[in-house]
Amino acid sequence: MATYDDVARIAAGLAEVGEGERRGGRAWAVAGQDFAWERPFTKADVKRFRAADPPVEAPAGPILAIACADLAEKDAVLAQGVPGVFDTQHFRGYPAYLVALERVSDEDLRTALQDGWAAKAPDRLLP
Repeated sequence: MATYDDVARIAAGLAEVGEGERRGGRAWAVAGQDFAWERPFTKADVKRFRAADPPVEAPAGPILAIACADLAEKDAVLAQGVPGVFDTQHFRGYPAYLVALERVSDEDLRTALQDGWAAKAPDRLLP
């Protein structure tokens, strides 16, 4: 199971990443742009999961949001069906997706963070 400390370790290996705070949780940014942040579920989020047809249980454990370049990239990421990677009603129409750290593999987490970083990094940092 991955943790926020694992996220911090992976993010620290990317160019010009800083760790800060976003709405009371940890966030990772490049060039002042957050590309990953803690995103615990709100009561409204849990209620939406239960109200789904059929009802589903909200993923347990720590949740991470990761930015995308645009909605097309988000759709492509979600279409891959990577375990632990998902969307919620709240995030629909927003270029970011969610990752259940208890379900994602280390390799998939690393790839997601690298892609999120690339979506926000200035051109001078991109390979």
